[in-house]
Amino acid sequence: MTYRLGADDLRKLFLFESLDAEKLDWLASQGALERVVGGLDIYVEGEPATSFYVLVSGTVSLNRLVHGDDLEVSRTSQPGVYAGAMQAYLGDQVPQVYSNSLRAITDVELFVLPAGAFAVAMREWFPMAMHLLEGLFFGMRNSQTIIGERQRLIALGQLSAGLTHELNNPAAAAVRATSILRDRITGMRHKLALIADGRIDGTRLQGLVELQEAAVKRAASAAPLSPMEASDAEDAIGEWLEGHDFAGAWDLAGTLVAGGVDVAWLDQIYSSVGADNLEPAVRWLTYTIDTELLMGEIDDSVTRISGLVAAAKQYSQLDRTPHQNVDVHTLLDATLVMLSAKIPKGVRVVTEYDRTLPNIPAYAAELNQVWTNLIDNAVAAMGETGTLTVRTMRDADALAVEIADTGHGIDPEIRSRIFEPFFTTKPVGEGTGLGLDISYRIVVEKHHGDIRVSSAPGDTRFRVLLPMTAEVPVGELTLEAPVRD
Repeated sequence: MTYRLGADDLRKLFLFESLDAEKLDWLASQGALERVVGGLDIYVEGEPATSFYVLVSGTVSLNRLVHGDDLEVSRTSQPGVYAGAMQAYLGDQVPQVYSNSLRAITDVELFVLPAGAFAVAMREWFPMAMHLLEGLFFGMRNSQTIIGERQRLIALGQLSAGLTHELNNPAAAAVRATSILRDRITGMRHKLALIADGRIDGTRLQGLVELQEAAVKRAASAAPLSPMEASDAEDAIGEWLEGHDFAGAWDLAGTLVAGGVDVAWLDQIYSSVGADNLEPAVRWLTYTIDTELLMGEIDDSVTRISGLVAAAKQYSQLDRTPHQNVDVHTLLDATLVMLSAKIPKGVRVVTEYDRTLPNIPAYAAELNQVWTNLIDNAVAAMGETGTLTVRTMRDADALAVEIADTGHGIDPEIRSRIFEPFFTTKPVGEGTGLGLDISYRIVVEKHHGDIRVSSAPGDTRFRVLLPMTAEVPVGELTLEAPVRD
């Protein structure tokens, strides 16, 4: 049975008390009085927003889903409070779904107005207010979009600067090693000339070649020495070379030690080539070892450059389809490489990966943006020292990525606000307050996942939950107001 309220009944509700009789009569004809038993949901967050509700009597609570938990935001018995299809006046310009849940705590009576009727009343009765509200709503959304893009550009600039720095080190090492290598090869050509004009016994050449091959193998398999061990080994070789009247003995000792040469092996060379050819032979072998070490350094540098370029390519996903099956660990590693220049030397990075986890369907480049935001915040929370831990694990039917830091933690009073647009604890000019907001949208709205946070001084953890099999709808991420706390 449908119950109707009259104009006088509606005038008692503060929301309608300033309306004239004609408007009140129209509302009374469009809406109806509904009774709901205590303990039942009046409407549920995420469902299509079909009605606008005004409390007449009883007690209701407003609830929001906060990272998977149903949280009561407020409770009231004040007649005239309202909820429901609050943005019906915007029509199809925004998704028309309930942004919260309304629950009857006691038996309640509600004046229920269809969303369409509410939209008509707002547009026809308050045209100036409508223009102001629309301007405010879409102006703020556009501001979020512009600032969000600006934040991405700033982050890209910082990452590019860091990548340039990281690339410069191995590139400079390769250039330096190439220059030195050119000198060493010139020296080896000089020794070959000495053999050619007879100043080195050519009959010993075969033995020198065999020693050269042995030196190459020793250099390739030389075990790294501690600074103390290397110093002792250089002293022993330097003394041996001086004992055999080598000029610049100590200049040779460092290279020979780096190539795994010891006194016993020098004795073998002496036995093979004799005293007359000893110094040319040792210098020949030193050049050989040095060129091998330099080529190894060039190889390492070029490999490092290649790895950095591959990480940048993986991070940007420029050559990939937007939605694909991805290995989350590859994305995390690429992000850590890209952010390495921003992570202070006093911050230890620990990765704890469950490599048995499968690839998941995802928007890889946007997930990298999530990792960037979370890692950047974690590093900022720690300052110059601490431990950054990146974990992956299975959480029921989801793949979980956890970013943990040992920083100062999040104040409980602001924890519920950290995902709000423009909310930031950073000094003015250092943060836009959109990093976590954008991360939330990417994970929750685009991937149908969740972000949860737990925090105490010395242990803050952001856990991202991603479906392992669910299909993600294709579409661009928008920066309109999200359905959340």
